[in-house]
Amino acid sequence: MQTDELELRRAMKGDEAAMRQLWLRHSPHIDAVVRRLCGDHDVAADVAQDVWIQIFRALPGYRGESQFGTWAHRIAVNRTLNALRKVKRLAKLETDIEDDSASVEGDTDRTFLAESIDEAMVQLSPGARMVFVLHDIEGYTHEEIGDKLGITSGGSKSQLFKARAKLRRLLAHLVDESTAGIGRTHVAPV
Repeated sequence: MQTDELELRRAMKGDEAAMRQLWLRHSPHIDAVVRRLCGDHDVAADVAQDVWIQIFRALPGYRGESQFGTWAHRIAVNRTLNALRKVKRLAKLETDIEDDSASVEGDTDRTFLAESIDEAMVQLSPGARMVFVLHDIEGYTHEEIGDKLGITSGGSKSQLFKARAKLRRLLAHLVDESTAGIGRTHVAPV
């Protein structure tokens, strides 16, 4: 942990090698948050680049009141939400994506289940996806989500309900396949 602190202080003073080490250590988590919020890998790549630029610009002002990863995570969420507001106004959040053919190419070392969940999340409306990611994955409260997205906590709860319902429907085949034959008999009722 002492080397992390030293590395952080060096990065705060503009040491590029230390900045690169911070990026290497924290980019998998930060970039994953951006990807989940965006839902589109191309948009996420652009936004993640902007997020890291903002993190390094803000680094001299980092006060150490929270861990660097937590601080960077907050910047990533806020910057991503701001970028998404520019791309698609939040007024259009209720528009459902009905294209069931949407797919996401996964990395070869990702599991089938993770790929299926990612593909299902892409099919959520942008608002439902953002609320789902912020609440169920990132752990934000409905009040915090409401503040960040400019909606009521009730609106956040409604979006989360819709997201979970659609994910259940989209992922039902995985549950059916995994439980096929377990505790079931194929005998017609009498």
